[in-house]
Amino acid sequence: MTAFGKTTLAAATLLLAVSGTAHAAGCIKGAVVGGVAGHYAGHHAVVGAVGGCVVGRHLAKKHAEEQAAQRQAPHAQYQ
Repeated sequence: MTAFGKTTLAAATLLLAVSGTAHAAGCIKGAVVGGVAGHYAGHHAVVGAVGGCVVGRHLAKKHAEEQAAQRQAPHAQYQ
């Protein structure tokens, strides 16, 4: 199996593993970016995909918290 085939298989497996969860925001995009980066950084696509998923989820959660804070800020001014 070629390296591209292994990367595709790993990405598809990861996609199926996290598609059922509600809190997977950012994981798919992070996994794809991490998998590609890991592949080019020494054929570690799976490790890169897992790391990318973790980082992607963290960034998505941080972004969601910032948006929630911005939505709450106008309401705090009028109270």
